[in-house]
Amino acid sequence: MDLKGVMDEYIYHCLAKDFTEKTIINKRQELKNVRLYLAEKRGITKFESIHLEDLRAYIRFKQQSGLNPQSVVSVYRIVAAFFNWCVGEGYWQENLMKKVEIPKVPKRRMTGFGAQDIYTMIEAFSYKSYHGARNKAIIAMLADCGLRAVEIRSLTCENVGENSIL
Repeated sequence: MDLKGVMDEYIYHCLAKDFTEKTIINKRQELKNVRLYLAEKRGITKFESIHLEDLRAYIRFKQQSGLNPQSVVSVYRIVAAFFNWCVGEGYWQENLMKKVEIPKVPKRRMTGFGAQDIYTMIEAFSYKSYHGARNKAIIAMLADCGLRAVEIRSLTCENVGENSIL
């Protein structure tokens, strides 16, 4: 069975499932990359000729190409979803990607704003206008109360007391 044909069928399935345009573009591009890699580097054009080591080699190839770890994980997920669909359609007995190790993504530690940063943001506005006073209050609430933007947007006057916020 032709590899391109199976991949095209999977894309049609994704279109029928109403995946977003961005998702379809990403899947189409990555599956094209897999197909070209298998054809050019491994000499594989038939679907049933794919082996576990071919998929491992593709993920290693992506890692060595300079992609950041999160992008390699995204590639892994796209290829794994394709093979999972292949299992569901009866093209394959088991998802070979389950045996390919997922690359580790280093945890990023986010740092918050310092007191000087917050002070600078608050001082960027003045009390001379309604919007300036409102913006000062919003920044102070974000910083002091730990509220998220969506929580501030949903606040009503009834939920704000002199010493408490519901």
